[in-house]
Amino acid sequence: MAKDKFVIGFDLGGTKMQASALDDSFKILANSRTKTLATTGRESIYKRLVDCISELLQDPALKDMKHRGIGIGAPGPLDPVKGVIIDTPNFNWKNFPLGGRLKEDFGVPVAVDNDVNMGTYGEFHFGAGKKLQNVIGIFPGTGIGGGIILNGDLYRGRDGNAGELGHVIVQVDGPRCGCGRRGCLEAVASRIAIAREAAALAMRGDAPHLLENGGTDLTKIRSGVLARSIKNGDKLVEEVVRRAARMIGIAMGSFVNIFNPDAFILGGGLIEKLEDIFLEETMAAMKEHSFPFLNKGVKILPAKLGDDAAVMGAAKLISEKLGNA
Repeated sequence: MAKDKFVIGFDLGGTKMQASALDDSFKILANSRTKTLATTGRESIYKRLVDCISELLQDPALKDMKHRGIGIGAPGPLDPVKGVIIDTPNFNWKNFPLGGRLKEDFGVPVAVDNDVNMGTYGEFHFGAGKKLQNVIGIFPGTGIGGGIILNGDLYRGRDGNAGELGHVIVQVDGPRCGCGRRGCLEAVASRIAIAREAAALAMRGDAPHLLENGGTDLTKIRSGVLARSIKNGDKLVEEVVRRAARMIGIAMGSFVNIFNPDAFILGGGLIEKLEDIFLEETMAAMKEHSFPFLNKGVKILPAKLGDDAAVMGAAKLISEKLGNA
C-alpha cells in the first residue's frame, strides 16, 4: 500500500462503534468513535455507522491521503463472502447488505467478517499472537465470543460462521442461555452470568462492598465494579468469578484436544480487570481437562490491543482483499 493511502478498520459493537484509519504498516493514524444506540432501529444504526466513517475521513491527519477500502467486524451470524448480516436481533438487521451499502456509499471495496474473528485476527497479527500459527481467541463479555486461527489462517467453517465457542455445552441442564439451550459456556461464564450471581450475593448481604457500589442492577455490575468488590474483601464474589473462569478453562481443555493450539488469547473487559484470576483458573482447568501430551506448552495470553484489536484485524482483512484483487 502506498504511503499516501490508507485503509479503514471498523468495529461495530452493541454499545459502541469505532472507525480507524491505518497506513501501510498498520499504524493507526486517526480514530472516530460513537455510541451504537442499538435500540434506535436498523436504518438509524447504519446512519451512525456512515457518520462515524465520514467523521474519520475529515480528520486532518488524513489530509491529501486516499482511502483504499473498508474492513468491518460486525456481530453475526453473517455471510463474509457476500458481506450480508444474516440476523443480528439487537440491530434488527436481517439479511442486511452491509458490505454492498458501504461500497455504494463510499466507493471503495469492503470486507465484512465477524467482530470477534476480527479481534482474534488483530491479536494474531499485531498483538499477543504474533509469531504463532495456531491460536484460539476467547473474549468473555456480555456474551462469550471466539475466533480460531489454524496454520496461520482464520478458520471460518463451511458457511463462514465457525467460532461460536460461547455456545459449547459445559453444564448439561445448566442455566438457560440466550440462544435457548441450557448449559452453554456463555450462560455460566459471561459477565452477565457473573453479574447475576454477584447481584444475588449482594441482595442477601453476602457482598457488602458490591451492594454499596454496584447494587443489584446487572447493568451496573461491570468488570471494574467486580474487580473493586473483590479487592475490598467480597470473598464470595471472588468465588463466583473463579468458578466462571474455571468453566472457561474446562471448555479450553476440549479445544486443546480438538485443535492442538499454540496458545489461547483471552480478551475483553473481564480479562483486563481480573487478569490474574482468569489466567490462574483457566490454566489449571485447561490442563486438568485435556490430554497432557497435547496441553504441554500451550500458552494462555492476555490480549494486548484492547479496543484496537478488531479494527486492526479488519484493516488487515481488507488489505489482504485488496492485495488479492
